[in-house]
Amino acid sequence: MVSQHVAVIGAGAAGLVAARELRREGHRVVVFEREPRAGGTWVYTPATEPDPLGFDPSRPVVHSSLYKSLRTNLPREVMGFGDYPFLPRADGSGDPRRYPGHEEALAYLEDFAREFGLEEVVRFEEEIVGVGKAEEGGKWKVTSRMRSGGGGGGGGGEEEVFDAVVVCNGHYTEPRIAEIPGIDLWPGQQIHSHNYRTPEPFQDLVVVLIGSAASAVDVSRDIAKVAKEVHVASRSYEYDTLGMQSGYDNMWLHPMIEKAHADGKVTFLDGSYVGADIILHCTGYKYHFPFLETNGIVSVDDNRVGPLYKHVFPPHLSPWLSFVGLPWKVVPFPQFEYQSRWIAGALSGRIALPSEEEMMEDVEDLYSELKALGIPKRYTHNLASSQFEYNDWLAIQSGSRPSEEWRKEMYSESMRKMRARPEVYRDEEIDETLISEAHEDFAKFPLRR
Repeated sequence: MVSQHVAVIGAGAAGLVAARELRREGHRVVVFEREPRAGGTWVYTPATEPDPLGFDPSRPVVHSSLYKSLRTNLPREVMGFGDYPFLPRADGSGDPRRYPGHEEALAYLEDFAREFGLEEVVRFEEEIVGVGKAEEGGKWKVTSRMRSGGGGGGGGGEEEVFDAVVVCNGHYTEPRIAEIPGIDLWPGQQIHSHNYRTPEPFQDLVVVLIGSAASAVDVSRDIAKVAKEVHVASRSYEYDTLGMQSGYDNMWLHPMIEKAHADGKVTFLDGSYVGADIILHCTGYKYHFPFLETNGIVSVDDNRVGPLYKHVFPPHLSPWLSFVGLPWKVVPFPQFEYQSRWIAGALSGRIALPSEEEMMEDVEDLYSELKALGIPKRYTHNLASSQFEYNDWLAIQSGSRPSEEWRKEMYSESMRKMRARPEVYRDEEIDETLISEAHEDFAKFPLRR
C-alpha cells in the first residue's frame, strides 16, 4: 500500500471521518477548515448574511444554516458512525434525548475528533481559495489563506502541493431560490431558510413559506407560534391535505405559488390567494465549489455534480480528486464513513477502481436511467430510495461490514412517524427490540463516549 499526501477540504462530519479513514489507511492528511472550530454545518451561530437570499457573490458567507430550535430528525442510534456510537454521555451531561438538539450533535463530532486525534491535522481558520492541477504530473496545487477577524479572507494565498484532494465542504450554505412570476414587482420581503434562526422577527406577520422537506416542516411550526398566519406552499402535497392544518388556527397548506402581485398578494395554483408580508424560501441548496478548477472536467449543471462515478470520483481525475457527502435524503454520517473508506483504499492501492471508460459508462447509464424515469438533473444525488443499497455496495468495495438491519428498520420507522406526526414524532417511543439490537451492536466497540 502507498501512502499519499492528501488535502481534505472542510472539518465537518464528512471531513473528520475522511481524515480518520485516510490516516487509518496510512496516508498523511491536512484538513483545511475556514471556521475556528470543527463541526461544519452543526456549528450554530446567530449571525446571518446581509443578503437574505444569498444572491450577492461578494457577501460575507455564513457557513451554517442551523436554526436555534433544531433537533435531529433521526434517532441518535441511527445517526452515529459505525464504530463510534452516538450515545448519551456517560456523565449525564448534555442532551440525552433520542432526538437531541444540534448542540449535542456538535459535541458528538468534537468528541469524535478528540477520540481519534484529528484536531492535530486540522488547520483552523484557513480558507481554501484555489484547487487545481499542479504542473508536476498528477499532483494538485492547493491555495489557502488565513481568515482575518473571522470574516472574509485576508492576506496572500499560500500554495502547497498534494497528491490528492478530498472535497468535504458541505452543501447547506449556497441557497436555491424558487422562481416566482411577478416577484420583481411584489413589495414584501424575502428570505431563505439559510438565514432563519428564530421566529421572533416574524411576530404578527403573514408568512408564505415555500417547501415541504424537513426544515420546512420544522420552521413552519416554529414560526406559527408567533406569526399572524403561515401559508405553506409546495409542489408535493396531496390535494386532500390542503387547507387549515390540524392543531393550528393560523397555518394552511397550499399548492405551489402561481404568481406574486404588485399589491402584495400571492396567488396559488388552485386560485386561492393571501396578502403576504414575507416569503420564506425553504427550498434547499446548491452544490458550490468556487475554489475548484478542473478545466471543465467537473461541473455543476442544474445541481448535478458530474461526471462522478458513484457520486464520489470524477473518472478522468480518479482517485486523486474525490467528493464526500454529495448524496441527500440519506443518513449522512455512516454514508460519509463508507465513502471515505472507499476513497482511502483507492488512494493506497488496496482497492482497484474500474477503468476510466468503465466508470464513464456507469455514469452515463445512471444519467440515461434518470432521464427515462423523468427524474430531473437536480435530483441526481437524491438517494432517498437507494441509500442502503449504495452504502452496502461501498462496504463491499472497501471490505467493510454492510449496513446493520436494525439501522435500516429504525430509519424506516422514524421516517414513517415523521410523515404521520411531524409535531410529536421525536418524543415517541421506538421499537424496543431495535433499540436493544443497536446497543448490543455498540457493545462490540471499545470506543465509547
